[in-house]
Amino acid sequence: EAAEKLKPSAPIRFHISSRTDSGVHALANAAHLDILRGPGKAPFTAQQLVQALNHHLRPEPIRILSAQRVPSSFHARFCALSRTYIYRLLLGCAHHSQIPVFERDLCWAPAGGPLDIQAMREGAQFLLGTHDFSTFRSLSPEAEAQSPVRTLLQLQVLPAPGFLAHHYLHRGLEFWEVKVKGRAFLYKQVRRMVGALVAVGQGKFPPQHIQELLELRDSRAFPPQAMAPASGLFLQAVEF
Repeated sequence: EAAEKLKPSAPIRFHISSRTDSGVHALANAAHLDILRGPGKAPFTAQQLVQALNHHLRPEPIRILSAQRVPSSFHARFCALSRTYIYRLLLGCAHHSQIPVFERDLCWAPAGGPLDIQAMREGAQFLLGTHDFSTFRSLSPEAEAQSPVRTLLQLQVLPAPGFLAHHYLHRGLEFWEVKVKGRAFLYKQVRRMVGALVAVGQGKFPPQHIQELLELRDSRAFPPQAMAPASGLFLQAVEF
């Protein structure tokens, strides 16, 4: 019943907390919208909204997990305290054909053998805190107007379970994830940081080179072809 009633009489203004590039995934995102009800009609309950929105979204690869009423001063993008991303790495693949079928497009399997996780963790320390991240952003007309200063609250390299981890281990496959938390990020910043850390793990340059890249403050100084692909990146949570 609620699904049929959810037909707007005027265009809905919809604001999302975090936009993701093509190929990037979101485990949980947040958005806000204003819903006008006719005179004398009660507001939709949270349950009615969830069921009705999911009814209309059924063909799309997206689901509403929860809904709640918020004050008119709330904004899904500007009120967010932090955003957490995880980047999933699959190690142990000598060839891309070894990527499990259920994991395709959900991780990155860097070529070239095992990664030096300790070196990656050392490199990650240089990125923590508040810095000018100009080297770690891709330029776009919109990005050029943004301040390149951002604060990284968390950057960890952690072992992670695959969706069928017990099945993969005997094949020599290991999942790791890079967990990144900050208030906001620059265009493709997370993918560039992960790509640089993987290059450190591959021995292409030492952990200290991460600090040198930061200090250059130049997008063109980023190593060519080092950006991690979109497929392994997931927006995990938005905190308010």
